[in-house]
Amino acid sequence: MGLTASVLAIDAGNSKTDVAVVAADGEVLATARGGGFRPPAVGVDPAMDALADAVTRAYAAAGVSSVTHVSACLANADLPVEEEQLAAALHARGWGETVEVRNDTFAILRAGVAEPRGVAVVCGAGINCVGMRPDGRTARFPALGRISGDWGGGWALAEEAMWHAARAEDGRGPSTALAHTLPAHFGLPTVYALIESLHLERLPPPRRHELTPVLFATASGGDAVARTLVDRLATEVVSMATVALTRLDLLEEETPVLLGGGVLTAGHHQLDETIGELLAAGAPKAVPRVVRQRPVLGAALLGLDRLGAGPEPRERTRSHFDT
Repeated sequence: MGLTASVLAIDAGNSKTDVAVVAADGEVLATARGGGFRPPAVGVDPAMDALADAVTRAYAAAGVSSVTHVSACLANADLPVEEEQLAAALHARGWGETVEVRNDTFAILRAGVAEPRGVAVVCGAGINCVGMRPDGRTARFPALGRISGDWGGGWALAEEAMWHAARAEDGRGPSTALAHTLPAHFGLPTVYALIESLHLERLPPPRRHELTPVLFATASGGDAVARTLVDRLATEVVSMATVALTRLDLLEEETPVLLGGGVLTAGHHQLDETIGELLAAGAPKAVPRVVRQRPVLGAALLGLDRLGAGPEPRERTRSHFDT
């Protein structure tokens, strides 16, 4: 122990945490994985304790006791004030000389580009978008749900699918195959039975996320209501990306638009095709691409960027995670 590495990279999501210790030459000395990072649910200190387990194991494997810089991309760091609070809590742990906290969407963006330039839209349980330029300028949204103007993500799609299915079954809305496909997925005879099972938690709450793939399958089968919801999501994705490109003065330059998260990486044909068509119309120089690299790579690259690392160390780090 006693050595000092360059970067501690942290990618902490709601369900899991990845950390990596990276040397100045870009060699990845150690990695570790831990549980979810949920300060709003458990409090900042307990959330940091959960991070500490993975960090301690990574430091032990790397044979180091500290780093020059901690690059942390964290879920629930949605506002600058939250980033500042979490950075202070990380700094108090003494894991590195300097600390920078960003929203975890920045990790997906940086993982998908050779240089820190582009826009990323992430659609998992929720939806978010960020953009960045090499000069440090960024674009972002609060991404707090409907109160901040957001629509999309797996949970919003599941709710909308249930809304339409319920209204189709009781006669308040147009007919849709969702009234059959959603309850059938759970072996239930009616939407009413599904509503009851969800409300009384006979179906555990996490299973609500299973509704979203059923929605996409129903859309693929040609159902008009389901297809409308998929098109609406594509519109939201492109709207966020276009606004971010405009804010960064990148709308007229060839710029990568990275698509990440479970919904956008699942290969839904209608969604992918519609996003491509809408981007071509509204931001013709945007270059859409799906990001499948582990976000901790992005956190590591952001850390190396901060320390002024050249292309060779960055490529060495990328090669580690690409293998």
